[in-house]
Amino acid sequence: MKLELYQIDAFTEEIFHGNPACVVPLQEWLPDETLLQIARENAVAETAFFIDNGDTIHLRWFTPEIEMDLCGHATLATAHCLASILKYQNDRIVFQTKSGELTVDVKDGVYYMDFPSRIPEPASLPDNIAQSLNIQPKEVFKSRDYVLVYESEEDIKKIQIERSVFDLINLDPGGVVVTAAGTDSDFVSRYFTPQSSILEDPVTGSAHCSLIPFWSLRSGKDQLFARQLSERGGELYCENKNERVIVAGKARTYSTGHLWIE
Repeated sequence: MKLELYQIDAFTEEIFHGNPACVVPLQEWLPDETLLQIARENAVAETAFFIDNGDTIHLRWFTPEIEMDLCGHATLATAHCLASILKYQNDRIVFQTKSGELTVDVKDGVYYMDFPSRIPEPASLPDNIAQSLNIQPKEVFKSRDYVLVYESEEDIKKIQIERSVFDLINLDPGGVVVTAAGTDSDFVSRYFTPQSSILEDPVTGSAHCSLIPFWSLRSGKDQLFARQLSERGGELYCENKNERVIVAGKARTYSTGHLWIE
């Protein structure tokens, strides 16, 4: 079986920046194990599979290890694939997903994703996470992910993870986001996933489902600009809408091709 395969850098205007995702259109669902094997072979943080049903598009996300409940950068990559490569006719794309109905509005090369808000609550930090960090946070919160708040952007840049300790905990499907107020942005972050083939995610749209309401409350602003300070880096345009959040960004196509499976 021959399938189309697109690799797209999300949350960036530049190739080799942002977060790479693979996008695979399907006519019908393949066995989950096959989807997982494709994701492993692609060896990027997320592979998105979708089936276009006309009015809506069924979308699923797989890491090399598991199926995810929500992935921002692979959703953005899928919307970019549809709009810029496959010439999807509507400016609003509706996805059916494990996280419910998600819409993406396309305007002037920016993809505005409407996601659920996940307000983090105060929490205690598991010992394995605390012991793996070279700098301890000043505050700890949790929703799907642990949200660790630091004093400054410089702290976020200096964070190092002792992986042998960090990998002793399983947060499936969550991770650990470290964050602080930004110097030339409203806030910055980095994102780490224990027991994952890719320790640090370059840009994590789904983590902003928690970061946006958190920093909106702290700053008193509903419109926010964020940077993720991974090695590749990424930029996110954010809006707090109470029960929902808007996570927006740009994307660039890196490659197009095919894959073959038996």
